[in-house]
Amino acid sequence: MTGNNFDARLDTVPQSPGVYLMKDASGCIIYVGKAKKLRNRLKSYFASGTISHPKVRAMVSHVADFEYTVVGSEPEALLLEANLIKRYQPKYNILLRDDKGYPYICVTLNEQYPRVFKSFRVDEKMRKDGALYYGPYMSADLFEVLKTIDFLFPLKRCRKVLPRDIGKERPCLNYHIGKCMAPCSGDVSEADYRRMISQIVLFFDGNYDGIEEDIRNEMEKAAENLEFEKASVLRDRLAALANIRKSQSVFMEIDRDVDAIGIYSDAGETCIRKLEVRQRRVVGSSTYFVTGDSGEASEILSGFITQYYENAPKIPQTVVIPADVLDEEAKTQLEEYLYGLAGKKISLHVPQRGELRDLSKMAMLNAREMMVRRILRGGGAGADPMAPVRYLEQLMGAEEGTIHRIESFDISNIGNDDICAGMVVYKDGKPDKQAYRLFKMKQVTTQDDFASMRETLSRRFSHSEKDGFAMPDLILADGGKGQLSAIAEIVRELPGTENILLAGMVKNDHHKTAGIVFEDGREIRLDRKDMTDEEIALLRLLTAVQNEVHRFAISYQHKLMGKRNIRYRLESIPGIGPAKRKILLARFGTIKNIENASEEDLKNVKGISEADAKAIRTFFDGDN
Repeated sequence: MTGNNFDARLDTVPQSPGVYLMKDASGCIIYVGKAKKLRNRLKSYFASGTISHPKVRAMVSHVADFEYTVVGSEPEALLLEANLIKRYQPKYNILLRDDKGYPYICVTLNEQYPRVFKSFRVDEKMRKDGALYYGPYMSADLFEVLKTIDFLFPLKRCRKVLPRDIGKERPCLNYHIGKCMAPCSGDVSEADYRRMISQIVLFFDGNYDGIEEDIRNEMEKAAENLEFEKASVLRDRLAALANIRKSQSVFMEIDRDVDAIGIYSDAGETCIRKLEVRQRRVVGSSTYFVTGDSGEASEILSGFITQYYENAPKIPQTVVIPADVLDEEAKTQLEEYLYGLAGKKISLHVPQRGELRDLSKMAMLNAREMMVRRILRGGGAGADPMAPVRYLEQLMGAEEGTIHRIESFDISNIGNDDICAGMVVYKDGKPDKQAYRLFKMKQVTTQDDFASMRETLSRRFSHSEKDGFAMPDLILADGGKGQLSAIAEIVRELPGTENILLAGMVKNDHHKTAGIVFEDGREIRLDRKDMTDEEIALLRLLTAVQNEVHRFAISYQHKLMGKRNIRYRLESIPGIGPAKRKILLARFGTIKNIENASEEDLKNVKGISEADAKAIRTFFDGDN
C-alpha cells in the first residue's frame, strides 16, 4: 500500500470507461490517465499490494485527491486523456511529454496524389497548404486506425513518387489482390484517386454514410460486370465499416462545438459539471461545487453561466443545459448576455432527443458521480471529518470527545424473500469498512421491518469487542421519529446500552436526507437556505451515512436474490438437488457456463450421471 492516508472511496467509482485526474495536496493535477473500467484501474493504485514501479509509487505517494469523467467508450477516453494532458502538462505524465507527443495521421490533400501516414507533429506550413491532421492518438490506437484504413481503402502503399514514377514499372502484388488502385500504372486518373482519398477524409470525419454509398455502388457495378472477386472484396469492406460504426463512438454526430452543463444537488451543495465537445469529441471537463440545493438550481445555473463565460477564451455556439431549471425569461436574458460577450448568437439548449440529449445525460451523470464521492468522503480533500461529529456532540449536549464510533442499520427485502440487514460504522467521522457487518434473518420469515430490526440489533449486541464489535457511542436510525422510537424501544431493553446516544436521520419529500431528530423530540431541519457551515458539514455526514447503509444493505439483498435464483433454477431440473447444484457450480463457476456445457462435459463431472447430464441439457435447450 502507499504511505499516505488518502481516503480513495473506490466503492463510489463506477466500472465505466473514463479519464481520471490525480491531484496533490495543493489541488494541482499531477497525472492524467484513462481506463476501460475506472474502479479497477484506481484499485491498482490505492487498493492493491505494494506498487512495484518506482515512478508510479512516487506519484501515488503525492496524491491527495482525484476526480474522474465518465465517457461512453474507450476511444472517447483516449481522446479526452490526450487533450487533458496537453492542457495541464501533468508532472508524472513524463512519457507523454517528450519531443514526439502523441502521433497524428496526416492526409496530404496539398499533393497531387495524396498520401496517408503517421506524423509526430503538425506541420503548420503543410496544414496551411491544405494537409489535414487527425488525432492525437496513442501509438497502439493509431496502428489500429491505419490498419483499418488499409483494409477499407485501396491506398498506395509503396515508395513510388507520383506523378514522377507513373508508367515506369508494372503494378505490384497489392494491385492484383485488390489492395491498391495502382495509380502508378497510368490507368487511374488523378480525379479517381482523389475521390478515394475523399472517402478516407469522410471516414476520419465520422461521415460513414457517404463511404457506404460509394462502396455499395461500386460493389453493385462490379457484380453487374460479373467481377465477382472484386465485388466480394467490396462486400467485406462494407461489413468492416458496419462493425466500426457499431463499436466506435469517439466521433459524435454533433456538427458544432458544444458545452454541456450538468448539475446535481445533495447535502446542501450543488455540483456543476461542464463537458466540452470540440470537433465531435469530448475534449475537456470542469467541476465546481457551490452552496445551495435543488430549490436554488435556477440561481446556481445562472450564476455559473455569467461568471464562467465572462473570462472564457471561446464560447461555443450551443450550450446544453438541464431541463426544467431556467424559465424562458431567464434563458432569454442569459442568451442576450452571452451575445454581448461573444458577439454572436449563443443558444442555451435543452435537448429532447438525439446525441445532444445523450451528452446532457452524460454531464448530469458526471455531476452526480462527483457529488456522491464528495458526500461519502465528507467534503473536499482537506475537509475535517471530525467537524460534524463535534457539532453533533454540541447538539446532543454531550461532552466533546464522547462520539467516536457511529453505527447505522438498514433492513432490505423484496416481500418475504431474502430479508437481510446491513450495518455500517463511521469511526471519527470516516467510514470504517472493516467493521461493516451483514445479517441474514434467521427468525423473521415474513416482511416485518420492526421484527427484523429487533433480530438484527439483538444479534449485533450479542457480540463483543472480541468478535470485532466495539460498543457504539451513537446509533443513527434510518428514519424520523417513528423509526427512532422503534429502535430506542429495542436498544434500551438490551444490557449495556444505556450510555449509547440515539438519533434519527430525516428525509424530505424528494427522499434526500433533510434533518436530524433526537430522543427528546427535538428536530433540526438541515435543508434550509440559511444553513451555517457546521450544519452543512453535519448534513453531509448524515447523507453519507444514510446513503451508505442503504447501499450496503440493498447490495447484499441483491446478492442473496441472485443466489436464490440460481439455486431455484438448477434445483428445478429433475434429479438435481442442493448437493449436485454445488458440484456443478464448483466445476463450471457460473450458471451460464453450465448452460453452455455439452452433455459430454456434464457427465464427465464427478457426481453427475449420464441421466443428470441429459436432464440438464434438456432443461436448458427447452429454455432456449
